[in-house]
Amino acid sequence: MKRRVTVYYSGRVQGVGFRFTTQQIARNLAVTGFVRNLSDGRVEMVAEGASDEIDRLLAQVDSAMKANIATTERDESAGTDEFSGFAIRR
Repeated sequence: MKRRVTVYYSGRVQGVGFRFTTQQIARNLAVTGFVRNLSDGRVEMVAEGASDEIDRLLAQVDSAMKANIATTERDESAGTDEFSGFAIRR
């Protein structure tokens, strides 16, 4: 069963390669979804995949970008299979 996670990252998360780094991490895992900047200065990530793959994604993004992340807000639900890959959205 697929799991969906929506995460809002705040801090110094725009203009520091956050989206690119997240996309590179996601491409090495069996996850789909997107990452994008929000107008309020946060970054939104929506990802779907097996629970262990989502856990790896979250841990690797947190590790890679920990110096830039001040807070995170996370919501979880069942996957919808609406994504075919992992992309940066504008």
